[in-house]
Amino acid sequence: MFRVHYNDSSENRDVGDHYAAEAGARGVFTFSSREGACVRLPPGTETTDVYTTVEDAAYNLIRLQRIFVAHIALVCPPFSGHLNPMTALGCALQQRGHRVTVLGVADVRTKVQAEGLEFYPIGHSDFPLGSMAEVIAQLGALHGLAGVRYELADIQRRTIMLCRDAPAALRAIQADGVVVDRIELSGATIAESLGLPFVTVYNALMIDRDPWVPPVYTLWPYRTTRSAQLRNRLGAALGLYITRPVRSTLNAYRRQWHLPPVRSDADFLSPLAQISQLPAAFDFPRRSLPPYYHYTGPFLARARPSIPFPWDRLTGQPLVYASLGTLQNRARAVFHAMAAACAGLDVQLVLTLGGGGKVSDYHDLLGSPLVVEYAPQLELLARARLTITHAGLNTVLESLSYGVPLVAIPITNDQPGVGSRLAWSGAGRVVPLARLDASRLRIAVRSVLANPNYHRQAARLRDAIQGSGGAPHAAAIVEQAVLTHTSVPNTTT
Repeated sequence: MFRVHYNDSSENRDVGDHYAAEAGARGVFTFSSREGACVRLPPGTETTDVYTTVEDAAYNLIRLQRIFVAHIALVCPPFSGHLNPMTALGCALQQRGHRVTVLGVADVRTKVQAEGLEFYPIGHSDFPLGSMAEVIAQLGALHGLAGVRYELADIQRRTIMLCRDAPAALRAIQADGVVVDRIELSGATIAESLGLPFVTVYNALMIDRDPWVPPVYTLWPYRTTRSAQLRNRLGAALGLYITRPVRSTLNAYRRQWHLPPVRSDADFLSPLAQISQLPAAFDFPRRSLPPYYHYTGPFLARARPSIPFPWDRLTGQPLVYASLGTLQNRARAVFHAMAAACAGLDVQLVLTLGGGGKVSDYHDLLGSPLVVEYAPQLELLARARLTITHAGLNTVLESLSYGVPLVAIPITNDQPGVGSRLAWSGAGRVVPLARLDASRLRIAVRSVLANPNYHRQAARLRDAIQGSGGAPHAAAIVEQAVLTHTSVPNTTT
């Protein structure tokens, strides 16, 4: 704590209060006429007391604000599954007094500004306003390897766009540091080219290769045998092979910026801090994490826009909440299987389409599910006994935040990896998409509802999430890394 004291002579304290307010430090310091100005410093900074007049106190406040308030840029994919946790982290940084700007394509401006964050547009020629609707539609229609290929092509386009536009944008806003979503492979290179400190954030599962951990795009179980390690290495090699075009593009820019080529996963990662929104209890055991890797639990928004919902239509039966998120929400066959699996059970199925269609498109679902285009997810999870999901990480973590067990139907991307962790943790069951039918899904639903162990394990993970710190803890890590330019060790046990 840095405390600026001033004497109690004839100084005009109203003037001092005015100057302190003008310093504009929202949460970085507090100003009290009785105690002076209190400025919170990064951990490890030496404590100092300064006794001064009120004018000098105001001057010191402004000087310290320049040192200890940063302008932090956020870079992440323009999809809700990444943007929602990243803006929640941005709001937590803003609460600590920092200025936060999201670099993004035109279609995310409204979302970013609704969260109270600043927005700087990039990529207009590649992603003009309205263009993300087609990308989202394609991602919603594809699954398996086809979905992975399409997403890699999209990452390639964003890589070129970011390398072209982001350096100038970061200079224009005079950013002091960058928070980079791990999926944006260009983020580390861009920050490195400008000499800016950056922090890597895993809004999705950790995609870096580890022989002890199955690749995230597989449903392979966690095992420690030699054959499992060989299997994992081969799977990781496939992932390395299919991402060659992106790495080649990135290395072309690195040569242009006189940087060495990326050769390993570490070249994409921050040497200061790496943050995952998983709780450690939900990840497979890892043996090679750096000392500055942090499991902070999910980044949940302080508040969400109100979504209309027909609460009067809830029957009081055990509530089953079903969602395919905002990308894989055009899988009609999966929605039909969900409805058929719950038909005739003593439950009420609430099924949200996530913008993937209209309620009238699903008038022929079996049973009497309550179907809505959008749903207030957290409010429903607070009442739910079970979630049926595509294993999108945010839906899974939010369900577990309320101690709700799940049945997962992974479709693409890292969803198989989320599903395999769900099964390993004991908080739910997985029905592979290739084997999905109403009968198998019904067996899984009845099993999770009836077996109290699934609920106990979900409650265990709820407690782990509550003890992980979430977005406020992640923001403190980012703050320390950006302000001190030094690595932030994980001190938790």
